[in-house]
Amino acid sequence: MKRIQRIGILTGGGDAPGLNAVIRGVVKSAINAHGWEVFGYYDAFRGLVNGTGKWLHWDDVSGILTQGGTILGTTNRDNPFDYVDDHRYPDKRRDASADVVRNYKKLKLDALVAVGGDGTLHCGYQMSKLGLRIVGVPKTIDNDVRGTEMTFGFNTAMTTATEAADKLHTTAFSHHRVMLLEVMGRTAGWLALGTGIAGGGDVILIPEIPYRLAAICAAIRERARRGKHFSIIVVSEGAKPLGGDVVIRQTVAGSPEAIRLGGISAVLAQQIEEATGIETRYTILGHLQRGGTPSPFDRFLATQFAMSAVELLAHGKFNRMVCVQKGRISSVPLSVPGKAPRTVEPDSHPIRMARSIGIYFGDE
Repeated sequence: MKRIQRIGILTGGGDAPGLNAVIRGVVKSAINAHGWEVFGYYDAFRGLVNGTGKWLHWDDVSGILTQGGTILGTTNRDNPFDYVDDHRYPDKRRDASADVVRNYKKLKLDALVAVGGDGTLHCGYQMSKLGLRIVGVPKTIDNDVRGTEMTFGFNTAMTTATEAADKLHTTAFSHHRVMLLEVMGRTAGWLALGTGIAGGGDVILIPEIPYRLAAICAAIRERARRGKHFSIIVVSEGAKPLGGDVVIRQTVAGSPEAIRLGGISAVLAQQIEEATGIETRYTILGHLQRGGTPSPFDRFLATQFAMSAVELLAHGKFNRMVCVQKGRISSVPLSVPGKAPRTVEPDSHPIRMARSIGIYFGDE
């Protein structure tokens, strides 16, 4: 096997705290441990299609460890196999994968590190079938990438959401209100579950456990009978009632995520207030969860992932994704993450733990 000399890196999908830590870790490990050159592509696969980016040197990544976002830019709209050159004309699509291969070879790259969620990693897997040598790094605040127990970005987002839950407690207690906190997560309830447990939520609503409004109201009344005249409900944007469907905030034509969830907390707040007579308010955190300085945990995990990605390349182990398995850094085939999101098992240990301390899930 030809010795690696040059690699590329891109960041795709929605931004998440820790992206810059991965870029920094890959560049510094590649240069310091192996003497490689690293090219950073701008705006995910759009940079690969257009051949836009820059060679990254030590000084380019110095000081970015604590910065949120990504210095390379990102997008979740540019699948090279279903590519739109001008987003003003979303119906004009083409297969731009040949452009990717050409630009990869033009720079004489030996491998590419793709940092992103299931969409980015699936694109990376498709590229590997065209002959590109890929290593994936899993990123998402939703923690729903299949094949890994943890993604970087999740811890920071959960910390942000938990701090919001802490603040809502004071208003809920003072005014004897029900307060709903809506968090992201798409079809996976990890963020709501973690926030609800860490933030002292009384009710947690997640996509994997359909709720009944009557059960939620019964839990609120039971708390009132015990002298607790307020309740905190943490709800995932993808939560839905038994036999019902999710609340859709927006539909965006031409987007890989055409259905945008959001607003379930507003719907529930009105229903709960009408059913119980208790004043009910809601807060939707939205993109606040994705921004800001990464937590120390996410900086550490992102750096571990970066170093492990470089090690996989150095040992000729291509077309794999670095991951956490049984609490240790490992790797799985790059085909794994795109199969389906990793969701919460309704009988898993975190669910049983939450139920054991009296947290309701709206199902009983």
